Amino acid sequence: MLKVQQIRNATIILEFGSHRILVDPMLATKGALPPLRLFGARLRNPLVDLPESAFDALDSVTHCLITHCQKGHFDHLDRAAKRWLREKQIPVICTPRDATYLAERGLNIQPLSDDHRQGVSFLGGKIRTVKCTHGNGFIGNLMEYGVGYFIEIPGEPSVYLSGDTILTPAIRKFVRDYQPQFSVVPAGGTRFDIGEDLIMGIEEVVTFARISTGTVIANHLEAIGHWPVTRSELAVAAKRAGIDSRLRIPADGEVLELTYLVDHSLCIQL
Repeated sequence: MLKVQQIRNATIILEFGSHRILVDPMLATKGALPPLRLFGARLRNPLVDLPESAFDALDSVTHCLITHCQKGHFDHLDRAAKRWLREKQIPVICTPRDATYLAERGLNIQPLSDDHRQGVSFLGGKIRTVKCTHGNGFIGNLMEYGVGYFIEIPGEPSVYLSGDTILTPAIRKFVRDYQPQFSVVPAGGTRFDIGEDLIMGIEEVVTFARISTGTVIANHLEAIGHWPVTRSELAVAAKRAGIDSRLRIPADGEVLELTYLVDHSLCIQL
């Protein structure tokens, strides 16, 4: 059984057997981080506290996976998370691009090798990176371009963590070619005061779910001040599009228990 616990925003915990992988931790208390808008409602971030269940869940984490963390992307790795990872010395898997940055902050890094796009050894299986495009236009060019991860472990379902990205032709092709059994995608449709969307919003999440034959899990919702999409809006759109049976929209703290056949021919959601 694969378990996916939604913590908050992009932060989740994946459970593969005895391995519990923390992804993109933002552990600050409500309002501890600056706003990300210049105009309108300049709300401090995060907008909500960590769910109570997060603290017990963090105690059992065995690994951490970072998609991107530089250029002020505190919603994927903030000071509180750096401090926690440094104290616990949890192994942190990252790209070579982020390795020096994280090592300088005292984290126990395990950088992927230079051929990570073709797939490298990971927890008895394989992990590969998938290119992200963190928005179009001149604002997109200013963003830190991280990666998504595709994880394949024998006896476990395949999992695609898209990272911060819009739905590009390259990602469409990747999904069609590999058909991950479970995908975790951003759904907040975020944008700054000017410029285009920086991650997927409602329309692109619906399109992603139509391309995919697996289960899609939506996060990046209702935690940061420049995320306009709500869970209820996404749920309504999914029902209208007829993909609500394969789109999961977990609340903060919720644990999804996902079972599957070992031969990967079928996945059943509980």
